Amino acid sequence: MSTVTETSVLHKANSRGDANHGWLHSRHTFSFAKYYNPHRMNFGVLRVLNDDIVSGGMGFGTHPHHNMEIISIPLEGDLKHTDNMGNETIIKSGDIQVMSAGTGVAHSEMNANKTEEVKFLQIWVIPNKENVTPRYDQITLNPEDRKDKLQQVLSPNEDDSGVWVHQDAYFNMTDLSKGKAVEYKLNTPSTNGVYAFILKGKANINGQQLEERDGYGVWNIEKLNITAVNDTEILLMEVPMN
Repeated sequence: MSTVTETSVLHKANSRGDANHGWLHSRHTFSFAKYYNPHRMNFGVLRVLNDDIVSGGMGFGTHPHHNMEIISIPLEGDLKHTDNMGNETIIKSGDIQVMSAGTGVAHSEMNANKTEEVKFLQIWVIPNKENVTPRYDQITLNPEDRKDKLQQVLSPNEDDSGVWVHQDAYFNMTDLSKGKAVEYKLNTPSTNGVYAFILKGKANINGQQLEERDGYGVWNIEKLNITAVNDTEILLMEVPMN
């Protein structure tokens, strides 16, 4: 009988790419824009994980995307989204937004407030289908549904909870009280890995101690055992590794 060895990668918060443009302070877990690290191009089909802070009244002007699943998760403040599909919306903490760029889409993201910062995660997932018809969706999540348990916020299934993407990917969030534990079982352990990103607090995941904004990717496993060292918020991203 052969034994599959667990494989992992640890990205400490202070090891990320750091781009400070004045109006924008962005930390890049993976190579992005002027930050290039050949050892940190992606985690499977998880291509971009940007931790962005945008000053009041500022933002990203209209720019194009093609053949990418783009997910935005606001952490603080209000983010105004406008695109050439006719959408003009505000997303805020508690919301999740998805955009399938497909054959091509142009959009802008602006801080909707003049004086307060907006903080959000910008995540890109490589799709399993190219040149799909572009689409946009956003939903408001109930934060109580992740208190000391897992809340699925993204999946490949249009009729499942959360938003959906063109990929065999599953995102979950959890808000754990100090000392609480949860177990995450992979949906597709034969092909997928999980990248855990600590939003707040400290946690122990499969024996690895993690602090705020650390990232920890694990594959060749069937489950994660997660224990909060103190009050902790975590984003789990299960994605295909090929």
